[in-house]
Amino acid sequence: MSKGKILVTGGAGYIGSHACKELAECGYLPVTLDNLVYGHKQAVKWGPLIRGDINEPQVLDFIFTSHQPEAVIHFAAYTYVGESVTDPAKYYRNNVAGTLTLLEAMRRHSCQRIIFSSTCATYGQPLKTPLTESHPQNPINPYGWGKLMIEQILNDFDRAYEIKNISLRYFNAAGADPQGLIGEDHHPETHLIPLAIMTAMKLKKELSIFGQDYQTPDGTAIRDYIHVTDLARAHILALEYLTKHGQSDCFNLGTGHGHSVQQVVETVERVSRVKVPVRAAARRPGDPPVLVASSRKAEDCLGWKPEFNELETIVKTAWEWHKTHSNPDYGP
Repeated sequence: MSKGKILVTGGAGYIGSHACKELAECGYLPVTLDNLVYGHKQAVKWGPLIRGDINEPQVLDFIFTSHQPEAVIHFAAYTYVGESVTDPAKYYRNNVAGTLTLLEAMRRHSCQRIIFSSTCATYGQPLKTPLTESHPQNPINPYGWGKLMIEQILNDFDRAYEIKNISLRYFNAAGADPQGLIGEDHHPETHLIPLAIMTAMKLKKELSIFGQDYQTPDGTAIRDYIHVTDLARAHILALEYLTKHGQSDCFNLGTGHGHSVQQVVETVERVSRVKVPVRAAARRPGDPPVLVASSRKAEDCLGWKPEFNELETIVKTAWEWHKTHSNPDYGP
């Protein structure tokens, strides 16, 4: 028996499609809204797809009238940090103004719950690690500022219109569906694990390592890599928490364990049994040496704990998916 319909904006994207799979497995019907600029039609497997944009009020009105979703999980956003610096207008118009258009549609149709895909980029440079939800939020790029603006808008909409929200601040999403049905497929790809895998598969000549002189054990930057299925599951737990308690909140989502760029490369080499050629490159502006989450609050309140906690497990799921989808001619 279906628990109800959930509107998933950006449900054809990487994390959104995994969330749709989890929703379906938990008895919900995900209704995907995606403009397919970065999403993939073939990733929408567990419910209907409406091709459209969160900036289009008439499309939103159609969805809320015809499907009557009981809540929204909001992924739709541009996510390239570097591009947000060179073209901030694109990011503020799509991410911030688009979210406002979505919230206005929710208000018109009396949809009172939203789970928002936020980011650790709202914290900016960490003052201490692991980062907790009480860490000051001081973004260093328009992507992070846009996400923080949306968190503020959500809290204002809660106070004024009682639209309740939970903001989930992700760290580094990674891996692929363990059943191999969906995975990470960005164009262009900027994430470390798929880039290292693509290099191992000879789809890239070499992997650039940005900075080898950080104050870390091996000189490369340390990040908190969290499996996309664990991220997806957190959205369902957040939805059910919001339904039960009716109180807006925010939660970090990470493993609490950091791995360096060098450790990721070595793990990809171990899983693939292929040497990954690397090239030393300059640090990228704004990249902190260490970025690791404290997810104690999510564990305590949501009952959420990552199941795919080992870096090797995360890399293995990504490797298996990329072997099948990145290069069909790639042999064992």
